[in-house]
Amino acid sequence: MSKPSSFVQPIPNSNAQTNRLTTINSHLRNLPKIVVTRDLGPEASALIQPKDSFEIIQWSENRACGRDWILKNVPGAVALVVTVVDKVDAGILDAAGSNLKIVSTMSVGYEHLDVQAILSRGIRIGYTPEVLTDAVADICVMLALMAGRNVRETMHIVDDGKWPSFGWAPFLFCGPQLGASPVSPRRTAGFIGFGRIAQATLSRLIPFGITDCIYSKSSGSKPDLDRDEALRKTMGLQSLRCVDLDELARESDAVFILAPGGAPTYHVVNEEFLRKMKKTAILVNGARGSLVDSDALAKALREKWIWGAGVDVVEGEPHITPDHPLVRERSCAVLPHIASATTETRVGMATLAIENMMAVLTGKPIPKELVI
Repeated sequence: MSKPSSFVQPIPNSNAQTNRLTTINSHLRNLPKIVVTRDLGPEASALIQPKDSFEIIQWSENRACGRDWILKNVPGAVALVVTVVDKVDAGILDAAGSNLKIVSTMSVGYEHLDVQAILSRGIRIGYTPEVLTDAVADICVMLALMAGRNVRETMHIVDDGKWPSFGWAPFLFCGPQLGASPVSPRRTAGFIGFGRIAQATLSRLIPFGITDCIYSKSSGSKPDLDRDEALRKTMGLQSLRCVDLDELARESDAVFILAPGGAPTYHVVNEEFLRKMKKTAILVNGARGSLVDSDALAKALREKWIWGAGVDVVEGEPHITPDHPLVRERSCAVLPHIASATTETRVGMATLAIENMMAVLTGKPIPKELVI
């Protein structure tokens, strides 16, 4: 059972106060209702003003509220604030009714939302891009270093007490260097998707010695040649260009997956793609698990088609167990979807989710609205 909302003060339920409780509840039913599926913290909560102008129903436990709780509480709501684990589909919208004006999600991804069903009813969608750009870019670089330098495998050697059995050797524990060196004077980073996060990741790779960049775009969209040339000059790259997936697989020393999820990108990294990669290449997924065929990647690592991988997202998460194919491969660093998990980023995301909602309820422009 959920705890009382942190926004609405609980009213003692005694026989002496029955009439008062009935009166207050009747008053609350006449106020615009906001349903919030998580405790988004004090900074975001403070933005719902004035408090006495809304009936605020909030799930306050540190776990997902579940679909039944949303269905029970959403009827009549004017706003629904959700997180990436809350599915909003036609059933939720039907339960909400005609008063619902906005679904605001504390996420940059929106695969958990039935976007067409929401927009077709005239309901607006708020989301939280850009806030997490730096945090995700940091994790992508970290995963690239972990994958290339055998971090997961070598940490297990220490954790399992096996270090004493390893004598020093010139090439023991060695892996490919991320950036250029006298031995490898040019190093190419490849990006599947080249939006804000990819560009922020690239800017972080330059000091490590990345000299060239290639990227792929969704079919039908054209590269921005002027932007690419400006980026190349600003970052001091020898080249920056848009290529097809085959060339990206063949030429990249490190492939970073940072494209949106959904049907167009489902398993874009599959066995065919992985077989074309260099044996010394690494793969990093900081986007969505659905973009990578996990079985194919595990096979590629096991049979040494590529050097290593680092993933913050896995298809089917969070139901990833120790016997999962990627978890079993020591050359794959697997994180539990923590790319945006800095305190600063999460506060910013929660704050923006509430700002998006309040903008609609007060007739102001939405700071970040999803428009398809």
